[in-house]
Amino acid sequence: GGAGYYIVLSVVFSILCRDSHLIPPSPVVHVRGLCDAVVEADLVEVLEKFGTICYVMMMPFKRQALVEFDSLESAERCVRSGGSEPVFIANQQAFFNFSTSQRITRPTNSDDPTSKNKVLLLSIQNPLYPISTDVLYTVCNPVGNVQRIVIFKRNGIQAMSVEDAQKAKMALNGADIYSGCCTLKIEYARPNRLNVVRNDNSSWDYTKPFLLHRDRAKGRQRQAILGEHPSNGYGPHCPLLPLPPNSRYRRSHEPVPELVSYKQLVPKTFSSTVPSALLASSAVAMVSGLHLNKMNCSRLFNLFCLYGNVEKVKFMKSVPGTALVEMADEYAVDRAVTHLNGTKVFGKKLNVCVSRQQAVIPSQVFELADGSSSYQDFSLTRNNRFSSTHSHRNIIQPPTAVLHFYNAPPTLNQQQLLKFCSEHNAPAFTKYKVFDAKPSSKTLSGLLEFDCKTAAVEALIVLNHHQFRIAGNSNPFTIKLCFSTSTHL
Repeated sequence: GGAGYYIVLSVVFSILCRDSHLIPPSPVVHVRGLCDAVVEADLVEVLEKFGTICYVMMMPFKRQALVEFDSLESAERCVRSGGSEPVFIANQQAFFNFSTSQRITRPTNSDDPTSKNKVLLLSIQNPLYPISTDVLYTVCNPVGNVQRIVIFKRNGIQAMSVEDAQKAKMALNGADIYSGCCTLKIEYARPNRLNVVRNDNSSWDYTKPFLLHRDRAKGRQRQAILGEHPSNGYGPHCPLLPLPPNSRYRRSHEPVPELVSYKQLVPKTFSSTVPSALLASSAVAMVSGLHLNKMNCSRLFNLFCLYGNVEKVKFMKSVPGTALVEMADEYAVDRAVTHLNGTKVFGKKLNVCVSRQQAVIPSQVFELADGSSSYQDFSLTRNNRFSSTHSHRNIIQPPTAVLHFYNAPPTLNQQQLLKFCSEHNAPAFTKYKVFDAKPSSKTLSGLLEFDCKTAAVEALIVLNHHQFRIAGNSNPFTIKLCFSTSTHL
């Protein structure tokens, strides 16, 4: 089963580092020290003075890139110049050495952007917010005229897009759709055309508006892109910010888009002849690789609630170690898949993917190894974190070795927390930090650092939402845990 979803975008436009002396010279140069905002165009603008550039591969989250020149001499000029005097890319000094590769591997047989194939493959990394046809349209259309978009499921999130394919790749490769997330990595793809069977949130043929009539009187909004993240962040109706009118990548004749409304999405029901890649998304995640004796419904809830509201959890009797988690919407499932798939828990690696089921049905309920029920409904629990007016404070974060704890009793100390871990057979933290609280504060919060990410994940699964009772207070304190943005204390 796939995890998350892929995005295929067919866009037809109108027309490990070592010192360079230890690595054999190569036409491919490894660039390090790039800033977060750098895109392929910034690299080409600075480095094309050393020679013709054949291909660029961005590595946004590593702040690195590979640049392939047309000759060894051009690459040598680049590395030599960078070693003798500072070279700035997007106002930040970059560092160069030869790559261990003699050429950049392309996902297509095409070796150059002048080939007949004008389709780009867009990989969307760290997709914390919904990616729809409207979002992709507003990303690419300022660069060139978009004709077709198709979104489909696979392991992660990717996309296909195209004479001006080279221009689009340069302008958008390495850019964030939203600040700090939904980062684009763009390459040339194999297909030279995609077929669209329906105009909706998952696919759109802009040359055939009759596939679904647009209604400008009501419905959701399509706006522009490359600004802050959506204001609410977790639903399908997220307003976006327009691309600035003075953007270097906007076509000079392209007007700043106004708000445009579309007909509310119709149910995604396709005939049996439609490829499975175009089937509807699901709000149900399937989780396999669960430890038979150490995982139950509550512990799965403790982990998945960090990425969206959890409605129901059900372990499958026919497939031991596998469970279904129904969440509030498909975007919560996408976030869970993105951040939890492949995570190691209790010596086993979780496989998290989108289920074909559209809902969790409480059938074949049985008793798990710890005596708890194989099915549990969490729709009314107060521990769901995306229902309150403060849900925007939730930090969507991949597992880290540091946990943020809050809502703890104000009298709780380090020794009590260590004893708490020991009593519940949870990994013990190695460092402890308490945030300074106001004198009137009724709860305590802070950070716990563990030896490794796996230990932190296991501690969160076991300890999240445990209740503390203190003398003189009739209401217990429900301690809440989440992964911190800090990497260490």
